Amino acid sequence: MKIVLTHPLSQAGMDVLETSGAQLYVANSAQPETYLDQLRDADAFIIRVGLCPAEIIAQCPNLKVIGRTGVGYDNVDVAFATSRGIPVVFTPGANNRSVAEHAVACMFALAKNLQEADVQLRQGNWKIRDAQKAFELQGKKVGIIGVGAIGKIVAELCQALGMETAGFSHSRNRTKVETAGCQYYEDMEQLLRDCDIITIHNPLTPETQDMISAKQLAMMKKTALLINTSRGPIVNEKDLAEALNQDMIAGAAVDVYSEEPAVLDNPVFSAKNLICTPHSAALTREGTGRMGAWCAEGCLAICRGDRWENVVDISVYQHERFSGKES
Repeated sequence: MKIVLTHPLSQAGMDVLETSGAQLYVANSAQPETYLDQLRDADAFIIRVGLCPAEIIAQCPNLKVIGRTGVGYDNVDVAFATSRGIPVVFTPGANNRSVAEHAVACMFALAKNLQEADVQLRQGNWKIRDAQKAFELQGKKVGIIGVGAIGKIVAELCQALGMETAGFSHSRNRTKVETAGCQYYEDMEQLLRDCDIITIHNPLTPETQDMISAKQLAMMKKTALLINTSRGPIVNEKDLAEALNQDMIAGAAVDVYSEEPAVLDNPVFSAKNLICTPHSAALTREGTGRMGAWCAEGCLAICRGDRWENVVDISVYQHERFSGKES
């Protein structure tokens, strides 16, 4: 069994792979076209960073499974892989807590004006302490767009701080939102108008791309904060930078970008009152350990001919490759 990886997994993940006895090739590259010679006879391709389009998959006749260390899979052509009977393993739940805590940490950092205070103090500006930008989170209303597994944890953490929590669900799942202890909003735009903080926890879909742009940002309070730890294209970056520079909203934090690795001419990097992190919300020691181990276990199971529950499109098991296999 041969497994190709774009980059090494967590130690827990590498331990699982090495114990299996599989032949491993670690490319340390997000560009699979540069190591197609290794991929052509691979049984599994595990992607941490990079794209896996149809043209790559089509050139890998031995491929049995594609692995993604995380919950996002927009960098893999899942439909094409499924049509060829190749399950795409992912790791939902592995990083939920890590991402939720990161989102709340961003709320704290913005509310306490930590970034500007640090920069200004290092430049000798003691009087930054009098900027009067810091505020308490208790009593503030946070709007959670996407009250799924991560959004639910965000709600729990914010409620523990004495914050009001509200939620919007694209699936209009009122029960899920209210079960998380959030006020249900049928209308996302009203949520934007009412809340002091907006935090986004949606997957990237045609419906959510550019979900927050100039129109939506103009609806928010001038004192409001925006947090995006989901996917970069959900928020129009040019519009966000303009909204911040024109004081339409008070601050923002982004962990994800329309192009990754992020390029420095991205307008968010020239916006004021913006905290940027390098798509690292999920990358705690605990989260990366789970992601690596779960992805490795799933890929090995499928290479052995077993079925693994956490695949993006479960219909892949209807393919002739799996005929006669137990569910």
